[in-house]
Amino acid sequence: MSIEIKAPTFPESVADGTVATWYKQPGEACKRDEHIVDIETDKVVLEVVAPADGVLKEVLKGEGDVVLSAEVLATFDSGAEASETPAAKADAPAAAASDASAKETVEIKAPVFPESVADGTVAAWHKQPGEACKRDEHIVDIETDKVVLEVVAPADGVIADIVKAEGDTVLSSEVLANFAIGAEGGAAAPAAAPQAAAPVAEEAGDEDAVAGPAARKALAEAGLTAAQVKGTGKGGRITKEDVEAAVKNKAAAAPAAAPAKAAPAAAPAPLSADGRVEKRVPMTRLRATIAKRLVEAQQTAAMLTTYNEVNMGPVMELRSKYKDLFQKTHNGTKLGFMSFFVKAATEALKRYPAVNASIDGNDMVYHGYQDIGVAVSTDRGLMVPVLRNTEAMGLADIESGIMDFAVRGREGKLGMEDMQGGTFTITNGGIFGSLMSTPILNPPQTAILGMHKIQERPMAVNGQVVIQPMMYLALSYDHRMIDGKEAVQFLVTIKDLLEDPARLLLEI
Repeated sequence: MSIEIKAPTFPESVADGTVATWYKQPGEACKRDEHIVDIETDKVVLEVVAPADGVLKEVLKGEGDVVLSAEVLATFDSGAEASETPAAKADAPAAAASDASAKETVEIKAPVFPESVADGTVAAWHKQPGEACKRDEHIVDIETDKVVLEVVAPADGVIADIVKAEGDTVLSSEVLANFAIGAEGGAAAPAAAPQAAAPVAEEAGDEDAVAGPAARKALAEAGLTAAQVKGTGKGGRITKEDVEAAVKNKAAAAPAAAPAKAAPAAAPAPLSADGRVEKRVPMTRLRATIAKRLVEAQQTAAMLTTYNEVNMGPVMELRSKYKDLFQKTHNGTKLGFMSFFVKAATEALKRYPAVNASIDGNDMVYHGYQDIGVAVSTDRGLMVPVLRNTEAMGLADIESGIMDFAVRGREGKLGMEDMQGGTFTITNGGIFGSLMSTPILNPPQTAILGMHKIQERPMAVNGQVVIQPMMYLALSYDHRMIDGKEAVQFLVTIKDLLEDPARLLLEI
């Protein structure tokens, strides 16, 4: 039976996508749910899988083609059996000449980048020349200014030679390496592996697991290699927790460690012209994009900031009184301060619709819902996942959602659907000790609230000097959309709601 394979249904904010990589060719057999093609948007790479056991019949959209939501990519024969493709027959003589055990030699290419992405950087090779690879095994990371793209092995075989090393800049569909399909690890490849690669492969063995960006950073900080850490994640992936455990085990075993197994001495740190130590590291793509957008926000918006302060005593008293009962009632969810700010901001947004609006060209878009983005710090940079319809959420729902974002952010599992949209943003510099700052807008939103450190200060209360736990609040807003009067009143509303939390329940 013939079936159409279609592109995923894109969200409203995504106009189209690009066919990045086909992992199957016409005539090749596919298993149900097997990964056959990647569709790349400006925010994330979407995987399309086989709808059933069968054969890919005809590819209608080639690599690099732009596709619309739910557009047909290929036709598929359900239940059919594979036949040898003309391409495989044509490449067979050349492959046999280069490696007797290899059926075919193919090029591993970088994904097709969308129009908004000019190039990428080779972040990390997880396999070296001469090492055996399994089909769909993760072999190299390509970092763009928006996301890290994983490139996998096209089949069982061996990496013959690496064309683009770590740190090299690559263009869309540029060749990264040559791959010998069907070859066995250790066989003579067209380009022999460097002498240093062989012992690494021998030492790594089964422990040569894949590490994500957060884990690789932890490995670098700990002075460990992937071969020294046992991965417990999916498919043997190394997690940040695995690295921390390895560091503890290494420290415990240090007294008994033999000198022969000690880590090799680190290379001398680079010196500046005057002989002092310095280190130069290229800016990551994500960091460069964040910097670019922050500058654009300052250059394009008429951004102003208004400040106020709030007495956190009432909220702290309420939290202290009910936090244990709250945690017990809501299945371990802890009561924090952020949920109070989200609820207060939600109520204030209802009263001042301009603060909940966005600018689209010359149009002002007023939203009839409150979707609040909460800034989360991750190893790769600042992410802003969005809590949807906060007007319908309770404190426990908000706290649970924020915790989920934080965990997935650290693990690099936040998806495009988590971060798209949003009508207002809250950022909390207080967790790092900031007493006061000026937050920058998150376009196309028209306002952002900055929370800060709770600091005890002497305050005048009814003619008396009283020590109160105070927090400075900052509201940055786009003066093209919001007048100063509205901005000040919005911030005062949040202050009043927090200083008398009963108002949140009564909506007054």
